[in-house]
Amino acid sequence: MTAAEISSPHQYCLCVRTMANATEETDGIHFPFPFTPYSIQKDFMAELYRVLENGKIGIFESPTGTGKSLSLICGALSWLRDFEQKQREEEKRLLEADTTALGDGKDQPPPLSSSCQGPGPPRPVGEPDWVTQFVQKKEERDLVERLKEEQLRRKRREERLQQLRHSVQLKHAAKRARQEEEETERLLQLSSEMLAGASGQLEPLASDEEELVLAEYESDEDRGEKGATSGVDEDDLEEEHVTKIYYCSRTHSQLAQFVHEVQKSPFGKDTRLVVLGSRQNLCVNQDVRKLGAVQLMNDRCVEMQRRRLERQRRAEEKEVVKRRRQEQATPCPFHGFEQLQLLRDQLLAEVTDIEQLVALGQQAQACPYYASRLAIPAAQLVVLPYQMLLHAATRQAAGIRLQGQVVIVDEAHNLVDTIAAIHGAEVSGAQLCQAHSQLLQYMDRYGKRLKAKNLMYIKQILYVLEKLVTVLGGTELKSINDFLFQSQIDNINLFKVRRYCEKSMISRKLFGFTERQGAALTPACGQPGLAGFQSFLQSLQPGVAEALTPVEQEQQVGTPRPASPLMLIEGFLAALTTANQDGRVILSRQGSLSESSLRFLLLNPAVHFAQVVRECRALVIAGGTMQPVSDFREQLLTCAGVEAERVVEFSCGHVIPPDNILPLVLCSGPSGQQLEFTFQRRELPELMHEAGRTLLNLCQVVPGGVVCFFPSYEYQSRVLTHWKQRGVLGSLASRKKIFQEPKRASQVEQVLMEYAKCIQGCGQMGSKVTGALLLAVVGGKMSEGINFSDDLGRCVVMVGMPFPNIKSPELQEKMAYLDRTLPRAPGRLPPGKVLVESLCMKAVNQSIGRAIRHQRDFASIVLLDQRYSRPAVLAKLPTWIRQRVDVKASFGQAIATLRKFHREKASSSSSLVLPPGTQNGLSCREGPCLKK
Repeated sequence: MTAAEISSPHQYCLCVRTMANATEETDGIHFPFPFTPYSIQKDFMAELYRVLENGKIGIFESPTGTGKSLSLICGALSWLRDFEQKQREEEKRLLEADTTALGDGKDQPPPLSSSCQGPGPPRPVGEPDWVTQFVQKKEERDLVERLKEEQLRRKRREERLQQLRHSVQLKHAAKRARQEEEETERLLQLSSEMLAGASGQLEPLASDEEELVLAEYESDEDRGEKGATSGVDEDDLEEEHVTKIYYCSRTHSQLAQFVHEVQKSPFGKDTRLVVLGSRQNLCVNQDVRKLGAVQLMNDRCVEMQRRRLERQRRAEEKEVVKRRRQEQATPCPFHGFEQLQLLRDQLLAEVTDIEQLVALGQQAQACPYYASRLAIPAAQLVVLPYQMLLHAATRQAAGIRLQGQVVIVDEAHNLVDTIAAIHGAEVSGAQLCQAHSQLLQYMDRYGKRLKAKNLMYIKQILYVLEKLVTVLGGTELKSINDFLFQSQIDNINLFKVRRYCEKSMISRKLFGFTERQGAALTPACGQPGLAGFQSFLQSLQPGVAEALTPVEQEQQVGTPRPASPLMLIEGFLAALTTANQDGRVILSRQGSLSESSLRFLLLNPAVHFAQVVRECRALVIAGGTMQPVSDFREQLLTCAGVEAERVVEFSCGHVIPPDNILPLVLCSGPSGQQLEFTFQRRELPELMHEAGRTLLNLCQVVPGGVVCFFPSYEYQSRVLTHWKQRGVLGSLASRKKIFQEPKRASQVEQVLMEYAKCIQGCGQMGSKVTGALLLAVVGGKMSEGINFSDDLGRCVVMVGMPFPNIKSPELQEKMAYLDRTLPRAPGRLPPGKVLVESLCMKAVNQSIGRAIRHQRDFASIVLLDQRYSRPAVLAKLPTWIRQRVDVKASFGQAIATLRKFHREKASSSSSLVLPPGTQNGLSCREGPCLKK
């Protein structure tokens, strides 16, 4: 049994509550709920409903154990239910009124209700009534016309789709024509080979090699009106997007838990839900799945679809095309139109998670990846990971339209960092040289077959790669413009280069070329182009030329050669098109040129988040620990141009009684030593010793498990070494069995199981050992996603304040950016210093939130540093903790309060009988949902 399979007593607590579906009414709104909700859940749903109804941006904080996921589901879907009902009634009323008006020629359609109409422009003050009435009636007539046009479009769309379905049935009748066509192809191929042999200019290519040659490229300017003269109106064919809710979270496991909560909710049978995922999660083609890496799977899948589309287009134009007979060139068998339509309908008929979606795809012989995207327009609830929502190009590729929709971002405590990471980019010297070598050999192989436009762009890319390698000689931080000038690529239009890479798919062509050539990609001395590049590298760093061949780069760096380094470089070039003030480029010089790197740092995440905010009807940012909220308000919303009046904050209390938690701030230790673990003082021997004695005293009065967090792995190692030398570690081991957070993720499960087993058996052993002590690190594997409920987390200790490295160039640049961009409030620290404090407290809040996981749980939280007593720091703690904080200047008072708390709680909880299988309440929670 893994730690993820161990459930929590919270499940038992919920059994006590009414489990039958109930409908709660709050402020006149009916909220279906699977059981009688807590009062804080009612408040949560009511506030959520108001945010969605009024088109606001809500920041919601609901501690773990309070049923946040169910509150989100029932509150949001209740609003969607009412919104759809109002829409139906409004359409019916307007159409009926319009019919009446046409009959008598007098009456006009009644005005729209405020809940169904969008926010229109305000009428000027003092405008005559007849003007206002005229404008209003015109808007109403326009709306009626739009409704009629929309019905007509739907009818035409259904007819067009019916025609497409009919065309599928005609495929079998075309087999004879295809056989004749293939015969013609063989004759033409023979003719072309004869012509090539006669000319002596072009070497014949293998049958599977022609697809690697770049097609003729036309830029948007060259294309002009050509792109607008397509015979099919794609807008007419695309299904209408109904009003829906986009719910996103960080991982696929969190999304799966959310889907399970929807299935168990009162909305589980009536909601059209679709879950989106990556090809790695959804692909059912074994030939593609065996590639393993996401990038390889994406490349192969896209190439398969491109071949299919080209065949369809050429067949429609009655062109003679060359049929590929190799397995690699076969279009995906899971992409049939009828199969995808059938699977899409199945997805919309029943709520399914990713595993169930894959199983349905295998049964229907249809692709779950594409079927789920086909289901987006008609879905009411779309569940997707962060990256798919927060990245504009990915949204567009997936067919996600945010205009007028509701967006819920859950587990959003790291949202700012997530956006910065998604839009960051890093390339190494080895990748730059590999891409240059591969592209040069590609041009040498196919250059005579490429059109002038392709050759021009390839040469530009080669030039850019050479210049990027040139600037790898030092370690510094540059603005985007300075970096472009220094690398001498400021004269290159990177926007056009980026567009060329996207449209021509050159990185995928290059991947196919390198995959086909294999080891033949090692540069040969006889190739003049490559020899010149080797000389160029030799001039940059003597002795590096030989080390930078692709094969030897693998040996030097110790990692497999990436399939398409050019794809990573495309991401870096795209990042360089960011506005100069919103990003920086970090040049990092390592031991060798191949290990050096270029990294793009996004300073302004709001530049990418602003589009989401502008398009959606309402936005909800939710999490268990959202404090400090200033990060979201200032770095995301204010910088995105959101007015303060549109932002609503909601923080609910915990379901536990107020006296079930004891947060203490300890300002001094047992010997009176002041506890202040600043960077300058924290390694003083007397301070480390005082921390050990404090922890020993805590372990003597706290039963069960104690989890102690250190600011970093390095500091934890220094402290443990000191404790071992002074005998403190031995004294601790006599009271609690000591466990230490492993550095390898694969060992986390084993340590957690042993920790839980020790605590469970301590009461039965009759020894002096009263439990276990787990030494963990802030920001490590134990500080997020792990639930230490009941005896596994009776006390959480935080040693010092985990401030980030203030000397980090990235952090300094971010601080300087905020100081320049955000106004400084009177009496407050500069925005840059506020950021540092917020990063620290965000990490603290995540760590101390590991305890108190359900209604009957209790724990103490001990903050070992007098700086926690400052009002500005206390204000950044979660509300439900901040309201109970007790600052203790004397250690004696603190230990007495702690002893009394645990004695009283131990006696009152002794009568609680836990259900079988709870295993003391440890659960590894990778998702936002609770097992109820």
